[in-house]
Amino acid sequence: MPIRTPTPTELSPAAAALVLAFAAATGTAAPSPDAWALHGQHETLRDAFASSPFQRPLVVQSSEAASEPKGEIYAIVEHPFKTTVQVLEDRSRWCEVLMLHQNVKRCRAGGDAPADTVALVVGRKAQHTPEQGFRMDFKFHVAARAPDFVRVQLASPEGPLGTRDHRVTLQAAPLDAKRSFIHLSYGYSFGSVARLATQAYMVTAGRHKVGFTVTGKTDDGKPVYISGMRGMVERNAMRYFLAIEAYFGALAVPPALRQEKRMNDWFALTEQHPRQLHELGRDEYLALKRRDLAAM
Repeated sequence: MPIRTPTPTELSPAAAALVLAFAAATGTAAPSPDAWALHGQHETLRDAFASSPFQRPLVVQSSEAASEPKGEIYAIVEHPFKTTVQVLEDRSRWCEVLMLHQNVKRCRAGGDAPADTVALVVGRKAQHTPEQGFRMDFKFHVAARAPDFVRVQLASPEGPLGTRDHRVTLQAAPLDAKRSFIHLSYGYSFGSVARLATQAYMVTAGRHKVGFTVTGKTDDGKPVYISGMRGMVERNAMRYFLAIEAYFGALAVPPALRQEKRMNDWFALTEQHPRQLHELGRDEYLALKRRDLAAM
């Protein structure tokens, strides 16, 4: 269900005070419209954050309309906005983030990649090497930037198995001096060829895989999770979000240790959701990522 964004006058006094206080601290005359809008989403999600099954302020949503599945993550992260912006606006850092995903075999933000491009190679876990995967050229664009807001977009016209219009959008605004509110959106489009390939996957390797949205309860009270296309985009959106979290978490250690910490932390974070995200053992994942990074 899409989040309705309240107008500035609909924000609670506490939420409005946060936005205004940050504007004053940064010397801006008034909060940016984008920051107001994102804080409005935060306000709308206040109850959902308080009751989140993730034991932290994090909400996962998905939709599927007109052959365009989309997964969304809303979360409060324990990172200052300044740090968040420094990471999100740097496409080379995005490569370091994206390489944590088990299906990303190579990422280049320089060399033969154009100045506004993040060039990925994606494949099936350990079955594909960087030379065997599918290349996706994402156009990297800082779509909006203000002292209290940032929106970064990555878009690729083509994807594997006949998919198209792959999009990753991440926007962030500060909550206070130590925390940021972020919204990550991941989606793509597909036609008849991609639909057939996906349906074949859903009845074979993906038949038991689920997402995070709870659609009901079993007779013994256990949650029933969404499956199919929406489950798929929820899993991938969460993997990308956890990659960002792992990247932020590794910034506190010396540079020479960050790569290994990022990989170990990403694996540990995904293993908190084994029903949805478990694919490989730790040793297999680490060996796979070390192989891929060495080949870059």
